[in-house]
Amino acid sequence: MHGLTEEQARSKPTASSLSLAGLLKHVARGERGWLRILQGEKAEFSEQMREWQDHWTPSDGETVEALLAQYEEAAAETEAAVRALPSLDATFEAPRYPWDEGGTRTWRWAVLHLIEEVARHAGHADIIRESIDGKGAFDLVFETGAMPEPDWSLMEG
Repeated sequence: MHGLTEEQARSKPTASSLSLAGLLKHVARGERGWLRILQGEKAEFSEQMREWQDHWTPSDGETVEALLAQYEEAAAETEAAVRALPSLDATFEAPRYPWDEGGTRTWRWAVLHLIEEVARHAGHADIIRESIDGKGAFDLVFETGAMPEPDWSLMEG
């Protein structure tokens, strides 16, 4: 979201109906949803589907700043839950969904699933971001100072 306006973050510049803000809301809510499942909470399928459909569209009050804070909180909650486990091989019962048979799963599976989901949506975000202002992932990494830009002249020859 670095360097974007709220309007840009909510824009849908590709053939997809996804926005960067919507993706951010989804990964934050999705991670919290999985954490509730992992901790044994049960919810009616219809309620879960209504909540899932709401994941993709930020409300007027859900600013990028607020969504980033929600994601950081969800990540901290997940990290605390994982650290409290006796083992990643501890199990839980995953609910059945139309796209997943459910059943006994390990926390190791769940953590890898969360990583997979975030990575998948990061790829979506890359495409959306490039459509907004032409900046790719490496441009943003260098621009934010998360990693120094390499001396490209060393790559020649």
